[in-house]
Amino acid sequence: MFDLAYFSQTLVNGLSVGCIYGLIGIGFCVIYNASGIVNFAQGAFVMLGGMITYVLLTTLHLPMIVAGSIAIIVVALLGVLIERIVVRPLWDRNATMFVMILATLAVQIVIERTTLILVGDQPKSIPVFTDLPPIRIGGVSIGYQTLWIIGVSLVLIALLALFFQKTLVGRAMRACSINREAAALQGIPVSRMLALSFALSAALGAIAGILLTPTQFTAFNVGTPFAISGFIAAIVGGFGRPFGAFLGGIALGLAQALAVFGLGSGLKNVAALSVLLIFLFLRPSGILGAAK
Repeated sequence: MFDLAYFSQTLVNGLSVGCIYGLIGIGFCVIYNASGIVNFAQGAFVMLGGMITYVLLTTLHLPMIVAGSIAIIVVALLGVLIERIVVRPLWDRNATMFVMILATLAVQIVIERTTLILVGDQPKSIPVFTDLPPIRIGGVSIGYQTLWIIGVSLVLIALLALFFQKTLVGRAMRACSINREAAALQGIPVSRMLALSFALSAALGAIAGILLTPTQFTAFNVGTPFAISGFIAAIVGGFGRPFGAFLGGIALGLAQALAVFGLGSGLKNVAALSVLLIFLFLRPSGILGAAK
């Protein structure tokens, strides 16, 4: 028998997770647009956002907003550090995309193992932002953390749109995404834009991790699955299109939720790969088309 309440609850949960996938996918697009690099260390930024917030909450007993803000800044600075000591030397030597991907995968592994050594292998969690009973609409229960995830994601999308369209820095990054050589000839510091793209991407990943950790445990090894999901979201949306990546993340989250509803949780990852294959076969340019 079809359970409408359970089905609706599944869609709400899928929308919430899809927003997280979308933010991670945007992180992929920001770096790709500035440099043409696919950064598979993006999942590590998600893990570190939640993990650093947890450490600050439990060891220094900081307020949530302070701990989260520090975590975002630390992860953003780590993104710049990775760009400087790993990506920039390869960039200067005109390394191939394959080498760049291997380098970022190596960074992901190093961050995971370092986190394992420092905080252990036990799952961690942080409190929800608003500790109130969930809102009930009919048979659907909507937790406040879900509202936080959806609301903050939408605000970030709006702010990113304003940043890329209205600010000089945002326009410079867009110019680099269109033609890096022409942008350099116009006096745009392309290398600085690359560092900024890593900082922005890392910060987006950290925010996604902080939003998600109250609803799911975080651990040293959760980054890789999120990186894969964010990468799929970016492809589905049209690689290089930030808003498309967000739509792709929502589509992926809903597809996984429907797979859990109809087929069981064991096929959730199969649904994600199926969505990817469908778009690769039927619309390889993605929902909004790949960035040129």
